[in-house]
This record gives sequence, C-alpha cells and structure tokens, in this order.
Amino acid sequence: MNVRAAAALAAAMGIGRFAYTPILPLMTVQAGLPAVSAASLATANYLGYFVGALVTVVRAPSRTTNRVALVLLVATLAGMPLTHGMAAWFVLRLLAGVASALVFVAAVNAKPGWGMSGVGAGIALSGLLVLVWGQWQAAWWAAAGVSALLVIAAWDLRPEEPRQQSGGSGKRGFGTLFAAYTLEGVGYIIAGTFLVAAISGPLGSSAWILVGLSAVLSPFLIKPRRHALPIALAVQAVGIALPALVDGSALIAVVLFGGTFIGIAATALKLGADLGFPGAAAILAAGYSAGQIIGPLIATPLLHNGYDQALLLAAAIVALAAITAQAPLSRHRAATRTPPRTTPAAPAE
Repeated sequence: MNVRAAAALAAAMGIGRFAYTPILPLMTVQAGLPAVSAASLATANYLGYFVGALVTVVRAPSRTTNRVALVLLVATLAGMPLTHGMAAWFVLRLLAGVASALVFVAAVNAKPGWGMSGVGAGIALSGLLVLVWGQWQAAWWAAAGVSALLVIAAWDLRPEEPRQQSGGSGKRGFGTLFAAYTLEGVGYIIAGTFLVAAISGPLGSSAWILVGLSAVLSPFLIKPRRHALPIALAVQAVGIALPALVDGSALIAVVLFGGTFIGIAATALKLGADLGFPGAAAILAAGYSAGQIIGPLIATPLLHNGYDQALLLAAAIVALAAITAQAPLSRHRAATRTPPRTTPAAPAE
C-alpha cells in the first residue's frame, strides 16, 4: 500500500502540481509567458486544488474516483505542450489542481506511512526533467510520461473510509489544528513560490531538486509524535527566514524547508485522524489550499525591493502556526488521558 500511495503522491503532487515551478522559467523565455500570466496559472492550480479538496469534504474519494483523477492528471500535463493560449493553459492547470486534491486525499485515506515521501520524489523528478529537457514543451511531455508510469504503479490504490466519530474535546482540538495547518498553507506557499527564486549562484537551478530530495526524508525525520508538529513548524520558519537574514545560507534554507513541509503535512493529518474528527484529511487539505490562495495575494505587495520582506512575512506566519499548533496537542492528550482510578467509598456503618 505504501508503494502505491508513494506513486500516487509523486504523480499528483510532486509532478502534477509542482512541475510547473521548474518549467515556468522555460515558458517565460521560450513561450513568451508574461509574469502576470505566470501568476494566473499558479493561481488556477491553487484554486483547482481548493475546489478538489472541498469535493472530498462532501464525499471521500473512492478507488474509482482516484483512478479517474489520475488519468485526468496525466491528460492535463500532456495538454500543456499541445496548446498555446492562456485560456487553455488556465483550464488545464485548474483541472490539474482538482485532480491533485482528489488523489492526495485518496492516498492519505489509504494510510500511506512513508509513502508520503512520494511527494518529495516527484518534486525532485520534476526538477530533474527540466535539467534533462531544457525545452518547455519537451519538459511537459516528459512530465506526462513519467506521471503515466507512476499512475500504473498507483492504479490499485484502495482508499479507506475515514473515521466518523468525534468527542467535544476532539472538535475543539481540531479547530486549532485546522487554524495552524491553514497558517502553514499561507506561509509555505509564499516560501515555495519565492524561496528558490531568491537563491542565486550555482545552487539556483538545482535548488528545486534539493527541495525534493530533502522532502523525501521528511516523513522519516519528523515522526507524528508529541510536539513534532510545532517543532517542525518552528524549524521551517527558521529556514524560510534565513536567506533574508544571513548571506550564504541558501543551502541550509532549502534543506530546512524541503525537509519539513511533507513531515508537517503527514503529522497534521495523523493528528487530525487521531482526534477522530469526521473527514479530517479533506477539511485540513481544504484549509491548507485556501491558505495557498491567500499567501501570494498578501506577499505580492512586498516584492518591490526583492524577496526578503515576503520571506520574513512567511516565516512570521509559520512561526504563528507553530504557536497555534500547541493547542491541539494538549487537548488531544486531555481527551485521551485515562481517568484515574477511584477507591470505592467505604460502606456506612
């Protein structure tokens, strides 16, 4: 099951969602894609992911839904080099976002374990594809081909029905977990959008591959245990802020960012499931994707003098997420703590 989940996540998230990041510079130079249009295509994907996540809140993805989404994902990747207009590209990236969300929630409901590393592997693959094929159309074709192979490996993924029980403490704890994970979505996407662009020098073109390789290790380094979520968020906040504060810290920043964001997702989703909230994975994914729509909107006005202010804003938001993430832990412990034994009262004499 872990292998199938890893393949599904590599196709849907690592390539389906994130291949656009390393291919974008090629499209800007070779296809004449303006900066405003490039931002619109990114927004289309974020919006599609949000819509897909909302769909999974209403109905958990089935095995059939997952298969349809995987096929749609490959089709959207193959469609990019076949079209040349903004309207068509917008629709394709929107549909890719919807499909990615459906596959992600299906894979999470299949309890992927270390299969979450597939996201990082897909990110590294997407960066490698651009290095090998330095032409934007060829890069999209390669992304579609690799995704098709991954889809074959993920074809028999079997999502499980999420748990449907929740107590009062679980609801309160889930509310704060949702807030923390949504804040992470805001800060993460600002960093994911601008961190690599802010890096110059020999690391520049390979930074996205390094992010992916670090993300592969993230689920192994960050276990879903007590305090893991706030600690990982704090580490990520430091990594995001480093390039704005310390010269020559690009390598450390990329490793800290890549090495935490998948582990954060896995830990938050596990904690949501442990709290027993109905449809936890889908609701958390919806909040996270909503944060990804908000992030670029609030960061764009800060880009007039480089990326430092945007990265510091992202670091502050993720740090706030780390503080907020303490609450679900304490409430979950309170809800699951075994009541102390009491000695029966002595009978009256």
